[in-house]
Amino acid sequence: MDPNSSQPRIVSLLPATTEIACALGLGGQLVGRSHECDFPPEVLSLPALTAPRIDAAGSSRAIHEAVGRAREAAGGPQPLFSLDTPRLVTLAPDLILTQAACDVCAVSADEVRAVAARLPKPPRVVAVNPATLDDVMNDLIVVGRETGTLAKAREVVARLRARVASIACRVRTFPERPRVAVIEWLDPPMAAGNWVPEMVKLAGGIDVLGRAGAHSHWITWDDVAAADPDVVVLVPCGFTLERVIAEAATPAVRERLATLRAAREGRVVAIDGHHLFNRPGPRLVDSLEALAGVLHPGRFRFPATAAFVRPVPVATR
Repeated sequence: MDPNSSQPRIVSLLPATTEIACALGLGGQLVGRSHECDFPPEVLSLPALTAPRIDAAGSSRAIHEAVGRAREAAGGPQPLFSLDTPRLVTLAPDLILTQAACDVCAVSADEVRAVAARLPKPPRVVAVNPATLDDVMNDLIVVGRETGTLAKAREVVARLRARVASIACRVRTFPERPRVAVIEWLDPPMAAGNWVPEMVKLAGGIDVLGRAGAHSHWITWDDVAAADPDVVVLVPCGFTLERVIAEAATPAVRERLATLRAAREGRVVAIDGHHLFNRPGPRLVDSLEALAGVLHPGRFRFPATAAFVRPVPVATR
């Protein structure tokens, strides 16, 4: 596709790239989306081209076991999402935006490229694979370059970086540095990686379990207890705020949370993992603002904290 051509038809198969496209003023050029793309709300009118092959509405334990069974049956990695190829042919996109970071989160980039190559007029495929905040900012620039909106992308990135810098500058004056455990999956637990430890540092905290720039990794609740965090943030990937709170109330999770000092001190919080933290697009900065409000209550007042954060009531031992 010629990035200078006017009005390219765009299919986005990842919520984050849908949000990137809309931030760049390309919402009117989107012609298809993934089943999870739901922001901004107007994209819901677009046809969904993907669907999960497992029951994604179950508990975190049920989803974890379903993924394991699918891979065991296939003797290795198994596509967890279907792609509606006939509809993709009908839509005839010039550009497909997708991801190469996680085959559990969305259709794999290899599958998208293989399908795109078979279309009557093969579209260009751009697959993002961010591991840090800088990578996310660069993805906006890449999409801008591919769509002839580079100037707009640079403007958006500059505004996002200014918001990040504002928080980082303010927290430098705070004497406290709370120790934080960010849990990206609950049963079994997983420590959040990639950009999250970096965000914890920017928000004025110390991540006790995550590895900046590295993939999220499996841990145990004993690991969380041994780390003895001041604050525990529950942000399971793909879970809405209500679903996070409901999952935290299940015996498998609640009983382990109850042993933590953070629970005794009322510092276990749920954050919407569907819209924040796990979407590496412009709203990662909203996620950073929400986190700053959690780590430093009373010092920040951001809309994201009010909209996407709730305390988790835990009966402690």
